Amino acid sequence: MEKSKILIIGATGSLGYHLAEASLKFCHPTFALVRHSAFSHPHKAQKLHSLSLAGATLLKGSLEDETTIAEAVSLVDVVICAVSAKQSLLQKLLIRVIRQLGSIKRFIPSEFGSDPTRAHVSELDDLHNFYAPKIEIRRLLEAEGIPHTIISCNFFMRILLPSLAQPGLDAPPRDKVTIYGDGNTKGVFMKESDVAAFTINTVDDPRTLNKVLYLRPPGNVCSLNELVEMWEIKIAKKLERLHVSEGELLQKIKGTSYPANFEMLFIYSAFIKGDHTYFDIEPPSGVNGTQLYPHLKYTTISEFLDTLV
Repeated sequence: MEKSKILIIGATGSLGYHLAEASLKFCHPTFALVRHSAFSHPHKAQKLHSLSLAGATLLKGSLEDETTIAEAVSLVDVVICAVSAKQSLLQKLLIRVIRQLGSIKRFIPSEFGSDPTRAHVSELDDLHNFYAPKIEIRRLLEAEGIPHTIISCNFFMRILLPSLAQPGLDAPPRDKVTIYGDGNTKGVFMKESDVAAFTINTVDDPRTLNKVLYLRPPGNVCSLNELVEMWEIKIAKKLERLHVSEGELLQKIKGTSYPANFEMLFIYSAFIKGDHTYFDIEPPSGVNGTQLYPHLKYTTISEFLDTLV
């Protein structure tokens, strides 16, 4: 079967760059819609040069320019958007263009993370406001009848794992560690390059059409207690445990303004409320990525921690 042509929006971002690399790796004709300013930004320009050398076609434009969006979308079969959460609603114009052209076989919106429709966030305005735009975009896709796949990959490893889910630290603790709640609720961590590989495998797969692809690989689902125990084995040392209750964590979150409380918000969601794992992955709306693509290799939590010892 001929490989779909893929447009990546947000290719200079961390996830977007991995998506473009994976698209090229799996032999898809790959296009990237890139803002003019990115070409004069040293780090972004380096990424773009690398993608261009690897065979990607770079197109100048933005999500706020209907003409360049339409020109880019008309060249491809699949559109993947990887802009930041704060830019989620900019996808509205893109969705309108996709609906008007009517030629796109699959759209993967920029929802990557935990499933916002499953999150317990009613008492946390900051987290609600983070998730609400993603939910709005998903509902718009459904209402417009645009063929799509949602990727629910939960935490990126680079966000909380380097600190062992300890807000404010940039390296794992070696003396004391804070456990939130009872420490037994499980979260999920994924490396961005692995998320990209799973994502690209969905684009021509009818099993993922109009479904949520959930990523919960064995070795990547872990409670705080398990995470600390894993780290203790690697450094051959027991850590002193400090315990913070759900109520105490909520008080800290509400006493800290956004985005300074960002890490605590997501610790609360995953490791107190269990938003990553409290529900089963069930048809017809959800599919399990590691069951669909058992051939894909991925980095486990243990392997990632090995790089931090």
